[in-house]
Amino acid sequence: MPEHRTRPQPEPGRERLRRAVVRPSRRQVVVGALLAVLGFAFVVQVRDTAANDTYAGLREGELVEVLDGLTGTAERARREVDRLEARRDELADENQARFAALDEAEQRVRTLNIIAGLVPVTGPGVRVTITESSSRVNVGSLLDTVQELRTAGAEAMEFNDSIRLGADSSFDSAVGGIELDGQLLEPPYVLEVIGDPHVLSTALSFSTGPIETLETYDGASVEVEELEAVQITSVREPSRPEYAEFGTGQ
Repeated sequence: MPEHRTRPQPEPGRERLRRAVVRPSRRQVVVGALLAVLGFAFVVQVRDTAANDTYAGLREGELVEVLDGLTGTAERARREVDRLEARRDELADENQARFAALDEAEQRVRTLNIIAGLVPVTGPGVRVTITESSSRVNVGSLLDTVQELRTAGAEAMEFNDSIRLGADSSFDSAVGGIELDGQLLEPPYVLEVIGDPHVLSTALSFSTGPIETLETYDGASVEVEELEAVQITSVREPSRPEYAEFGTGQ
């Protein structure tokens, strides 16, 4: 008997779809890629159109109002920037003025402390050594020496490495020496002074000046050394005013 062949049955629709998804042909891949590109371009176009449509439907007058609003906002922002920059500059000026005032105040405090003898100091000056011989040095002669040095610009003075002179320092006669601010000074009297060395030395050596007076009338010998550096380490205790107070406006 003749042999009969069975024709292959066509695949169901679902099976063909599954095979196309699982194992797509080259043509299907190309078509899918083109569709993806077209879809992306469509989305971008839609978004751009939507953005442009924001003002697309406005009339000319309305567009002018929108432009004026934007211009006004920019102008307000510019004015605010100008205000903030001006305030910044004002604060910078205030800080500079404050720093300058503080610096000036600190300088004044340092100067007053030196003048009052409240701090150790160093600087150029002279060392005056007064040695007694046959007689004692007169208190008035020693006081005149100090006064001449002050007039010549002495900024700080110290006796015998121990007693700092101040504006209210006082001298008095004492057994075995001279009393300075309640403390006994014994000869030789060594006075160290900070100031211009040449000016100070000249203030002591002029005719009928302190050196001549000490040597002629007190019989003392006087030696003056001009020094590049004088160290004054003694300090005075600050005194509290009993009667004086700050005046009005201080």
